[in-house]
Amino acid sequence: MIDLAEIRAARERIADAVLRTPVVAYDDRIQLKLECLQPIGSFKLRGALNAVRSGPREDLVTASAGNMAQGVAWAARENGVRARVVAPEAAPRAKLDAVERLGGEVLLVPHEVWWQTMVDRGHPDVEGRFIHPVEDELVMAGNGTIGLELLEDAADFDTVVVPWGGGGLTSGIASALKALKPDVRVVTAEPDTAAPLAAAVAAGAPTDIEFAPSFVDGAGGRALLPTMWTRAQELVDEAVAVPIADVEEALRLQVARNHVVAEGAGALALAVALRREDRCVCIVSGGNIDPHVLAGILA
Repeated sequence: MIDLAEIRAARERIADAVLRTPVVAYDDRIQLKLECLQPIGSFKLRGALNAVRSGPREDLVTASAGNMAQGVAWAARENGVRARVVAPEAAPRAKLDAVERLGGEVLLVPHEVWWQTMVDRGHPDVEGRFIHPVEDELVMAGNGTIGLELLEDAADFDTVVVPWGGGGLTSGIASALKALKPDVRVVTAEPDTAAPLAAAVAAGAPTDIEFAPSFVDGAGGRALLPTMWTRAQELVDEAVAVPIADVEEALRLQVARNHVVAEGAGALALAVALRREDRCVCIVSGGNIDPHVLAGILA
């Protein structure tokens, strides 16, 4: 678990820049925490700012498909330093355009090289302080501020459903919840085309999976980072793999019922909650979806 004191310190550190996002009702049982309303359209601003503001003022590097890249680019612009982003070649153009508008420099690489950059915590051709999008406790502490807000703002709930990409969002939120309301269940959501955590939970250990890319680019992956499996064993109560068709339907429902535009990862949690019967809060993690992808799903 991330220490509760670190999460509370993170809230003070980033309060001037991060939106305290609303919790809205989807229906009588399900609530939505709208992190898609952050200034960069994603929760990633919380962790990126906390990590950057906690360290020295120097050029920054991260590995990201888009949302963490925007958070680091935002923080770099604030500090007057350079931000360089190692991104997979298939990263959504809308997210990469947003990174460049913020002044970030993007290096596109094959997916395997991007993954290795996260494992190695850096790229041999890119210099700067590496802000890990997942395995950085300061990043996780920033993410954990969402858990504090849930406990203060949401109506009573039994379960929080969190999209799992690398595990940094889940670890932060779950650390706050387990410290302050340990009876709350933490359930993760991944697309079934890229669900290493659900497979590991079912097998009792990390296992190889078949990976296929989808429009759900902000969650799921080829494999688990080893340290995050250790955290998941302590913090996650259930891991669910969601069919892509269910994610598309959840995205349509969020638009129709709540007038909320979410990216694929931001619709995963609702897709899981709709299968359940308990009182759920869904983390709508981001809204940075390519317009043509959104239009195709809505049509």
